[in-house]
Amino acid sequence: MIYLDYSATTPISLDVLDSYDKASKEFFGNPNSLHSLGIKSKELISSATKQISELLGTSENEIIYTSGATESNNMALIGIAMAHAKKGRHILVSKLEHPSIYAICEYLKNLGFEIGYIENDQDGLIDFEDLKKKITPETILVSVCAVNSELGIREPLKMIRQIIKKENSETIFHSDMTQALGKVSVNVRDVDLASFSIHKIYGPKGIGILYKSNLVRVTPLIQGSSKENVLRPGTPPVALIAAAAKAIRLGIQDLDRKETFIRKLKEKIVSELNEYEGITINSTKYSIPHILNISLENIKPETFIHAMEEYEIYLGTNTACASGEESATLMALYNDKKRASSSVRISLSYLTTTEEINRFLNCFQIVYNRLNSLTAI
Repeated sequence: MIYLDYSATTPISLDVLDSYDKASKEFFGNPNSLHSLGIKSKELISSATKQISELLGTSENEIIYTSGATESNNMALIGIAMAHAKKGRHILVSKLEHPSIYAICEYLKNLGFEIGYIENDQDGLIDFEDLKKKITPETILVSVCAVNSELGIREPLKMIRQIIKKENSETIFHSDMTQALGKVSVNVRDVDLASFSIHKIYGPKGIGILYKSNLVRVTPLIQGSSKENVLRPGTPPVALIAAAAKAIRLGIQDLDRKETFIRKLKEKIVSELNEYEGITINSTKYSIPHILNISLENIKPETFIHAMEEYEIYLGTNTACASGEESATLMALYNDKKRASSSVRISLSYLTTTEEINRFLNCFQIVYNRLNSLTAI
């Protein structure tokens, strides 16, 4: 099997799985309980949270556990909107966001909030002048992803923050950092809120994080009896939290070395795919090496993906949450429906081997030539 869909999800690391297994067996007490088993579980959570906060450069009380990035995004955007509606009802987002952001925006629009969309340049970076122009005294929130999930475009969050705060110091800045953590260095202090999903960094599904600056006020979306965690009441998932701490620690180790290796793999793929007349490389110079997006001129992406699956090679289309749909990201960049509806995403990992890429390219040629010949008939 050759897995090249790491941006959709990752296999859980054996070390992370070991932490999850150990915590499940030895720390099964409810951390909200007052007896010794509950205290033992609570102490493990505290230890994991301390580790995560040190790794991300935050305070411990700025870490909120969620079920994943989608919940974190909801908690951030809706929570901010509800908490600051009296100040203004204007929200800005980029055109390169994960589908969950747009779904939340549609929900807020139905509640009377005004949603604006920031333009990007031809390489996918936020258009700074457009951002400046669109921030108003009524703008309560700006949301821009750190790394786009389809093309891997990395945004300069620090510069974006400077522009936002200069135009309106009270505007809050959120970033979905799901595709950035474990791939490139991140600085959560560049934003006021940041969303993460642990299954993207070789951890288990069902656990995510929202970083929320202590300076930011958010209205809870869930009501419960917990006094310690007002934003996310309920019984904390002890084993998932322990696994998250291990996944983050392992994920950010040796980032430069991993990135250098992955870049070589990507360059090899691009070099060979550039020889095909009917293939367009969609990734830009600001795309991280982990994500390569291409468009197939005469072949439906789902047909190509299933054909590659016959060789036990697994690819993706746009995002896993919007598979089979026209890519909003590609439309925002290239305004080309054919290109946006024929994209295939190849996402790489430090686990990917050179041998796997060689086999992938050989099978790619076989499948592409076969399918391309069928369309020519």
